[in-house]
Amino acid sequence: MGIRSFLSKPLAFWIVKKQQYWSKRPVETQQKVFDSLINKAKSTSFGKDHGFHFIENYKDYSEKVPVRDYEGFKTYIEKIKNGESDILWPGLPLYFAKTSGTTSGVKYIPITKDSIPFHINGARDALLNYVFQTGKSSFLDKQLIFLSGSPEMEKKNGIYIGRLSGIVNHHVPKYLRKNQKPSYETNCILDWEEKLDQIIEETHQEEMSLISGIPPWLQMYFDRLIDRTGKRIKDIFPEFSLLVYGGVNFAPYRNKLINSIGKEIDSIETYPASEGFIAFQDQSDQEGLLLLLNSGIFYEFIRVEEYGSVQPSRLTIGEVELGVNYALILSTNAGLFGYSIGDTIKFVSKNPYRIVVTGRVKHFISAFGEHVITEEVERAMNNILNKHPEASITEFTVAPQVTPSEGLPYHEWFIEFFGLPDNIQKFSLDLDEEMTRLNIYYKDLIEGNILRPLVITVVKEAGFIEGMKRMGKLGGQNKVPRLSNDRIFIEGMSL
Repeated sequence: MGIRSFLSKPLAFWIVKKQQYWSKRPVETQQKVFDSLINKAKSTSFGKDHGFHFIENYKDYSEKVPVRDYEGFKTYIEKIKNGESDILWPGLPLYFAKTSGTTSGVKYIPITKDSIPFHINGARDALLNYVFQTGKSSFLDKQLIFLSGSPEMEKKNGIYIGRLSGIVNHHVPKYLRKNQKPSYETNCILDWEEKLDQIIEETHQEEMSLISGIPPWLQMYFDRLIDRTGKRIKDIFPEFSLLVYGGVNFAPYRNKLINSIGKEIDSIETYPASEGFIAFQDQSDQEGLLLLLNSGIFYEFIRVEEYGSVQPSRLTIGEVELGVNYALILSTNAGLFGYSIGDTIKFVSKNPYRIVVTGRVKHFISAFGEHVITEEVERAMNNILNKHPEASITEFTVAPQVTPSEGLPYHEWFIEFFGLPDNIQKFSLDLDEEMTRLNIYYKDLIEGNILRPLVITVVKEAGFIEGMKRMGKLGGQNKVPRLSNDRIFIEGMSL
């Protein structure tokens, strides 16, 4: 047993005990976070603009601080970018995490001295939870790979600007750096395909034990390795024992990834965001991710059907219900208050509080009032793949066809199959039937002859990769949206 493996076990015990303490006191824990945020931001421009000095409780806060998305913070962000201090949080942020928004263009999300430890500790604690629950720690003594964005950053007015994964890369603990792949030089390559080729060059003969990344890019890495060696991943990396992923729902990618690996493998799901590290999988045998209530974030929740209304009901952790879709609202120690991150979640446990990510507030199809959400199309696809075990998929997205050349409008499913169904027509009918079961509004539109049953368009092999490349969105943190309310993405992909 190596030194990293040996020392991880007492550290894991300590971390999990702390976690159990705050998770059993959710309301009290969130109150402490809330009090700390308000107190520290009182003298900032945002705090003064919103009367933080007069806030004594959450009711005061919800009345003084409206819910807003990135657009509502742009004026404050611009001041910080120009070098002004004490705007959203005391001093200047250490970093701006640069992200691509669908409506706001490029976003600059502040990361402060107070918030950066939670980005690092979230990932650390996810691994230590795994060590504590399973007793397995030998993976820490071998090679680890993190498929991430470039760690190179620019500096403007005293603030470093870069991608979140690249920023976090600078904070990987020293005890892990010696066995971290890829090299810094390779990680700095901007072209994703060139970078991937170099990663394969550096790793294909190494003893990789942990591989981490977004599922579609993990699959691309595996495909290239298999092409290079003619072997499955388990034979290339006999020591490979843990897959860490986040960013998208794993289920649609699972069959092909496991097929590429060649064996079942332990995995950990995480929920990192530029705004903070929100949740991670703390139990492999329990559904959902542990919501991190002690990580510098105060959470609010708005029922999806109320989101966007003039005065939506804003709920705190003690008021949520199981099985309800909520828009996730954050107030953070990076200076974002009442910030709508754009994700929707659902609680699957309240002891402790565990969530599943169900989609995006702007990613839905409601061209005819059906309001189909990400969770529904992913669940429908997973259920039908179980019904058609010969079929497996690489990627898919859904868009409405409102003005077909003939016949009724329909939902068009663009699917890249890894293994085709024996009967694509039956697969399509079963998928449509599953959608009518999951969404009553969709069922009414089908039965009322407003929509006709869904249409599957088979995407050629590597079609999504080529499409993302055409759009300049290949690699890094870029993801294929599961569904859209228009055809802009599909037209951009030229599928």
